[in-house]
Amino acid sequence: MKNRSSFAIACAAGLIAVLAAVSFSGGAFAETKEKAKQKTKDDKGAAQQEQTQQAVAIPSPWTKICNKDPSVNKEVCLTAQDIRAETGQFLASVAVREVEGDPKKQFIVAVPPGMQLQPGMRVVIDQNQPLPARYTICFPNACYGDMDVDAAFVGTMKKGQALTVQTINQVGRTVNFTLVLKDFAKSYDGAPVDPKVLEAQRQKLQDELQKKAEEARTKLLEGQKK
Repeated sequence: MKNRSSFAIACAAGLIAVLAAVSFSGGAFAETKEKAKQKTKDDKGAAQQEQTQQAVAIPSPWTKICNKDPSVNKEVCLTAQDIRAETGQFLASVAVREVEGDPKKQFIVAVPPGMQLQPGMRVVIDQNQPLPARYTICFPNACYGDMDVDAAFVGTMKKGQALTVQTINQVGRTVNFTLVLKDFAKSYDGAPVDPKVLEAQRQKLQDELQKKAEEARTKLLEGQKK
């Protein structure tokens, strides 16, 4: 189970990197000896997370990628979406992972680092009951979690409008990351994306994010001149 989860996280991390190769600079869960400095950093990080929560989220297209897993000699598919701020900052991502012939599926979530690990995360589709997801591993750019799901969960995603990932930041406040479920069913039931098409989508998204970031900087500079 541990190996399966690690492989799933590695696949999801790779797909998310391909979807939008814009780096996110965030802190890890390292402890510091100076409590006063840590508190200041935590407060600053919490403020940044609250600003992120209020930021306009730009979703990538739902994307399906399939590859052969040599360890089980079966096809493994991931259907994923990520959201980013207008500046290109990573906000969150989700992916449904399934193995050929296996009715069990995995739902993989990634959020920025700096969240409280112990409560875990919650996943909410529209007004449905929240479902718990456990953290699995953290990297410098994101923390990953997962939960086992079934066909009924995927069916709810197909009919849903929005999926919200809820996390707890350093000061105990809930942070919501909302993804759009439009076109999920089309991507999930459709054929895998050609790598060339995926690269074109990634480049288009990156160009759009860069354009919006430049527009935001221009507005900021104009505001400072007044």
